[in-house]
Amino acid sequence: MAARPHILDDESKIDGNTPTMRLFSLLEVIARKNQYFTLQSLVEELGLPKPTLHRMLQQLEGAAMIQRDGDGRQYSAGLRLRRMAESLLLNNTVHGARHAVLRQLVEEVGESCNITTCSGDEVLYLDRVETAAPLRFYLHPGSRVPLHCSASGKLFLAQMTPSQRRRLLAHGALQKYTEKTLTQPAQLDAEIERVRRDGYAMDDEEFLPGLLCVAVLVPVAEGVSNMAVAIQAPIMRMTVDKSLLCLPALQRAATALAHIEAENHPGS
Repeated sequence: MAARPHILDDESKIDGNTPTMRLFSLLEVIARKNQYFTLQSLVEELGLPKPTLHRMLQQLEGAAMIQRDGDGRQYSAGLRLRRMAESLLLNNTVHGARHAVLRQLVEEVGESCNITTCSGDEVLYLDRVETAAPLRFYLHPGSRVPLHCSASGKLFLAQMTPSQRRRLLAHGALQKYTEKTLTQPAQLDAEIERVRRDGYAMDDEEFLPGLLCVAVLVPVAEGVSNMAVAIQAPIMRMTVDKSLLCLPALQRAATALAHIEAENHPGS
C-alpha cells in the first residue's frame, strides 16, 4: 500500500505554516505521481477544500511548475519543475561518487559508459566517462536521446504499464533513426516484454549506425527506478555476445550506484 502524503490531521491540510510551504508540500505530492491527476483526484486524496486546491493549482500552473494535459482537466509536472529536477540530478553532491563508479566501470570493460534518467519522453544523460580508445561516440552529460530506440529508454518503458507507455509515446510516430529502429508499436511492445523478462536492454544500432549499447537499471528498494547505467561501444569492437559478458560488471556498477543513492537519500 502506498504511503499517504504528510497531512495535518487536525485541519486536514497539507503540512506547512505558510502559503509558500503549503504550495511546496503540494509539489512534493505531485512530484511523486507517475500519471496525470485531476483537481477532483487531489481533493479525494488530500481532503482539502476544492476551492483551496484549485487556487493552489492555479498558482503552480502560473509558475510553470505544473501543466494541463489531455482534455484540460488533467495535470502533470510542468517544464520548470522537470528542468529543476534534472538540474539537481546533474549537479548534486553525489555526482563525484557516481562518477567514480562510472570511471571504474570504464576501466573494467574498456568502453564508454554513462548514467541516465528518464525525462518526459526522452533519456537524459546525467554523467558519462569516455573510453581511451581512439574510435568512440561523443554524447556528453545533458545529451538527450529517444526512449524507444535507446537501451536505457527501453528499461524505463519496461517499468510502465501499457497504458502509461501509450500515453507517453502517443504524441507522434516512433521515429526511424536507422534501419534497425523499431517503429511499430507491436514490435516495441514485444521488445519491452523481453527487457522486462531478461532484466537488461540493448540498442543494437537502433539509434546511431555502428553503435551498440547495453544497459541495466540502478535497483531501488521499492517503487520504480529512474536511473540506469549503460555501456556504449562501436560494433567493430563490441558484438551482442561480447556485450552480454559485460553484464556482471554493469550490474556491480548498478548496485554500487544504488548504495550511493540509498546513503544520500535515507528513508526515500
